[in-house]
Amino acid sequence: MDIWAFGFTMIIVAGGGTFLTLWFLGLIIDLLKRMFPLVPQKPADDR
Repeated sequence: MDIWAFGFTMIIVAGGGTFLTLWFLGLIIDLLKRMFPLVPQKPADDR
């Protein structure tokens, strides 16, 4: 494998790994949002 083929292989693998990691983190965040939904609080009355 020459230097250019190795370079392009590294670019594809690194880019794919980055997108795969971001996709996996997105799934974890969606799961946490479903497990712990945000409940809006009523504003306190200032008297």
